[in-house]
Amino acid sequence: MTLKIKIALLLLTGCAAAYGQFAYKRDITGISEQWHRLELPDALFGKVAADLADLRIYGVTPKGDTLEAPYLLRRSTEQILEQAVDFQLINTTRNNRGWFFTFEIPAETAINQLKLVFDQTNFDWRVQLEGSPDQREWFTILADYRILSIRNGLTDFQFTKLAFPDVKYRFFRLRIPASEKPALLSANLAQYTVSNGAYKSYPAGQFTLENDKKNKETALETGLRLPVPVSRIRVHVHDTFDYYRPVSIQYISDSVKTEKGWTYNYTTLASGTLNSLEENSFPFNSTILQKLKIVVSNADNQPLQIDSVTVSGYIHELVARFTEPGATYFLAYGNPDAPMPQYDIGRFAETIPEQLTPLDMGDEQPLAAGTPKATAPLFENKVWLWLLMGGIILLLGWFTLRMMQKQQ
Repeated sequence: MTLKIKIALLLLTGCAAAYGQFAYKRDITGISEQWHRLELPDALFGKVAADLADLRIYGVTPKGDTLEAPYLLRRSTEQILEQAVDFQLINTTRNNRGWFFTFEIPAETAINQLKLVFDQTNFDWRVQLEGSPDQREWFTILADYRILSIRNGLTDFQFTKLAFPDVKYRFFRLRIPASEKPALLSANLAQYTVSNGAYKSYPAGQFTLENDKKNKETALETGLRLPVPVSRIRVHVHDTFDYYRPVSIQYISDSVKTEKGWTYNYTTLASGTLNSLEENSFPFNSTILQKLKIVVSNADNQPLQIDSVTVSGYIHELVARFTEPGATYFLAYGNPDAPMPQYDIGRFAETIPEQLTPLDMGDEQPLAAGTPKATAPLFENKVWLWLLMGGIILLLGWFTLRMMQKQQ
């Protein structure tokens, strides 16, 4: 009997929480078609689960029936395609200008990248790349292009990738002005394309910069106005001399208040090398954050002058299907215990139209006890709840009578 009562109570609890204990809602307007897209506002991210699992689109029909509109969560990530191009190293020669490596590809195919791997370390070369259709006349693609490698007890850094606009030649010639023969282990010719990515910039507040002479580090701390999803950080360095510094990008993932004040726990988002050859842009998985910390290891070098930090993230939007045009829809969120929804449309994403009309959302409204208000009359109608409770009571009474009859 005890087991049956527990089961019944679980059923009652489950029914009472069927719509989830969501804390907030935003009305959705402008629905005119079956498919629409809905961009998530910045103010929402500080009140949702870290994995965005607690987003739900509910609708209420004129008859008072409730329904849930399925959606797909999309981020405006880049589509990166790297297509390797077959080639042969057909010649390795030298003269007083350096060493020459000549590559041949089967047909004139567009390429824009050459990746090199050397057996040597600790070199600094200014290379030249040329192209030719027939090896008679050569055309300059890159001149005085710097590649280098630094390996010591503090740093292991290489920059040996040549990037250039699309070119089509049958032959490519790389000149390396080195006295000793470069030990070229491998080369990779490729067509590298990045498309469809869209970033949203978030203004960073004033930052604090602290140079720790004891640990030979520079720590920069800054914050954003709101918690938002960030997926890339760029550090702008004022210095123009050569530098190569290990760097760690961190964010405050948790905080604890103690008698001495707040203690913050940091989680590493990305690590790499702050250097004078690249734009110092560090991508990482999209993470909702507000406070940032950038730690630069200086070793025995003077600290760098950092002018600013650019923070950006992918645009997040919901692609939703609406089957009841006359229903009143709203977005509910703010339930840390909500599981990630599973909808059929996730298996048929290719059938979703490419051109989607955006929808508008109203201001944020609190949901008392997690239950929708005026836009969802069904939730306010207590009749269904009393009927359900009455059914559970009858069920429990029936279980009790059955047990009493068995005991007699």
